[in-house]
Amino acid sequence: MAYPIGDLREWSVLNDTIMGGSSSSACRLTAEGLLLEGNIVEQGGGFVSCRSPRFQPPLNLSAYRALRICVDGEGRTLKFALACSDGVMGLSELIPGGLRWVHSIRTNSSGTTVAEIQFQDLRPVIRAKPLRLPLRFEPSALTRLQLLHSRFDDQGDANPGFRAGSIRLLLRSIEAF
Repeated sequence: MAYPIGDLREWSVLNDTIMGGSSSSACRLTAEGLLLEGNIVEQGGGFVSCRSPRFQPPLNLSAYRALRICVDGEGRTLKFALACSDGVMGLSELIPGGLRWVHSIRTNSSGTTVAEIQFQDLRPVIRAKPLRLPLRFEPSALTRLQLLHSRFDDQGDANPGFRAGSIRLLLRSIEAF
């Protein structure tokens, strides 16, 4: 049985301007889903994103094994990121920028891509840099979701599906299953 996650109305943008970049985007709810539109500038950052508000209380998805994300992504390789309230013995809240659990999504050039992300396949990162520690994702305390298009992939390498310039992404749905 699938469980729809969150209300897309409260999502907001987070762009590379937080680190000195000059990309810009805006997100808004449409009849089809959450629309993220903007312009990505590679120099000085190279990412745009939309993210959920912090979940209070955190979402407990321990009864599920994966997420299903439906997104129109223009053939880009996106990243989906999750934040947890206590992923590393309470240290995740003390890390500047926070620990995120990420997975890449390669999208179709047209139409909707349905991506299934197994919790066991999520990778821990801090600011696009992978952590090489034996950590395991804990789905019982999910605090935030984020969809990004970044010049870095989930390994911290150059994203082969990255394109600077105009961008238009449509996040149709997210559900746990």
